[in-house]
Amino acid sequence: MTPNLRGDDRRGAITALLGAIDGDVLLVDPSIEAFRALVDYGVETDDELPAIDVLAREAVLKDVRDDFLVASDAADLVEGEVLTLRVLEGVVENTLFVGETDLYALVPASQSVVGLAADDDGFLTDAYETFQKRFDEADAFDLRTPGITRVRSTMDDAIGPDARGDFETVLASLEAARGNGDGLDEVTISLLVAAKNEALLYDISKWGEDIGIASKATFSRTKTRLEDMGIIDTEKVPIDVGRPRLRLKFSEGPLAKADSNELANVAQKVLN
Repeated sequence: MTPNLRGDDRRGAITALLGAIDGDVLLVDPSIEAFRALVDYGVETDDELPAIDVLAREAVLKDVRDDFLVASDAADLVEGEVLTLRVLEGVVENTLFVGETDLYALVPASQSVVGLAADDDGFLTDAYETFQKRFDEADAFDLRTPGITRVRSTMDDAIGPDARGDFETVLASLEAARGNGDGLDEVTISLLVAAKNEALLYDISKWGEDIGIASKATFSRTKTRLEDMGIIDTEKVPIDVGRPRLRLKFSEGPLAKADSNELANVAQKVLN
């Protein structure tokens, strides 16, 4: 009889499940919490991961895409060919980890999270074939987010190591990075870091567009909003040919005095 697997939390249970399933894994109908736990484990573990095909509800995948912290880590795994994301039509009711000869349902309880095992050979074969067929026929989902490894390395080259260090510190201080009132979005964070380091708007917006964070127009609109709110200022920097470029800097106020590890908290208070 295949034993059930237990973890103190979702990540612990997912770690146990990935270690128990032979070969590649099909993850079916994960909750947003299960998806985040999988991504956290995937980017932090030194263990070699199997290929993981994810068949998730569109609402869950869109929630992932809307949070830069999760999406950029997930994009790292996609770019590393660990994750493949597709849209689940309908609801399965349970988060399932499906292998060719293994199936576990992830069940959270108050004190722990358990992977309940199925061990009927006929059912396992049927489940694997059923969900594999659904995955093969499902639409792919594009995170439209660059992997965080690429973000870090390219920001280092485009803006400088100090700005990249501030960017990482701000991200580490956040629980979410989205622009819907639950946190700072990635464009705002980039502009705040650029202002702290007095970088050019042209450089930060070109970098952001080149790697796929947002268009130059989005950077420009967000800069104007922050400027209208009195958070950042600009000064013109002459160039040899063409219009002067704009250097970003903080206006006088709490953000001008904030360390990078305080920047997100102070900015959220000012913006709200």
